[in-house]
Amino acid sequence: PTGTTSDPSTTDASTTDPTTEGTTTTTSDPTTTSTSTTGPMTTSTTGDPNDVCARWLGDRADLAEGAWSGDGNACQAGDVAAPGRANALKSINLYRWLADLPEVADDPTRNAKSQACALMMHANGQLSHTPPMNWKCYSGDGSEAAGKSNIAGAPGVEAIDLYMADPGNATTFGHRRWILSNGLGPVGIGSTSNYSCLWVIGGNGGGNNAYTAWPAPGEFPIQAMTASWQSVDQTGWTIQSSAIDLKAAQVKITMDGADKPVTVAQLQANYGSSQAISMVPQGWTSQAGKTYSVAVSGVNPPIQYDVTFVDCQ
Repeated sequence: PTGTTSDPSTTDASTTDPTTEGTTTTTSDPTTTSTSTTGPMTTSTTGDPNDVCARWLGDRADLAEGAWSGDGNACQAGDVAAPGRANALKSINLYRWLADLPEVADDPTRNAKSQACALMMHANGQLSHTPPMNWKCYSGDGSEAAGKSNIAGAPGVEAIDLYMADPGNATTFGHRRWILSNGLGPVGIGSTSNYSCLWVIGGNGGGNNAYTAWPAPGEFPIQAMTASWQSVDQTGWTIQSSAIDLKAAQVKITMDGADKPVTVAQLQANYGSSQAISMVPQGWTSQAGKTYSVAVSGVNPPIQYDVTFVDCQ
């Protein structure tokens, strides 16, 4: 699998955004979930694994970053050359497609401000959502983007895989949750050779998932579990929602009738969704060709779905 071997730093955008957060009870999408209020909410696992692998392999055939034209010493933000920004956006939309969420576009204004953000991180060799005005290459645009972005000590394309694994963020999984937010989009993407900013807050996207799970229900590329330097099995599976109260959620995962133990944790509120939980596998890892059944009780309605891992080599 393509991924990094180092441990780049990340921090996740944490500002509550009233356009994407809240406790509104949205209705279920009838094409993906049951509309019953008494029975369990299930997600369809029908689909062609060949289509999933075709999309995965096609979208990941080119992960080039694109050269950065800026200069940290001269405080020139420059830009990231093609196909860097397009490849980062393509990765975002691949992950959202797997989670049955609509595609997002990028916005030129947010791109430019995110580029100024990436310059500041690069010039100072560190990450901050609230960069001080005495920082080298400080700008108002860059500071605004820093407060509304996932930021990483990695270039833009690599950072998307890193955000989806989300190592080091066990209390929030904020990077992943923002990328999988119903309200994401348009985004801003800025990158240098070593740092990047992904504007995620303030979106008006059209997703209507009652809940979003990662790994997502249905056929799911096993390679998506290990795309970054730490696996999703190591960091944790997640379920996020702004429509379902997850505070009392209890989770049972089985494979071939055998219990697969997990440690369940409540995550901090308002990172791309009003609520979320993590589920960290204990003593097992996901296997290609196997189906894992997830049952969440203590929520209304109960949630049930299957994840079938497919090998997309």
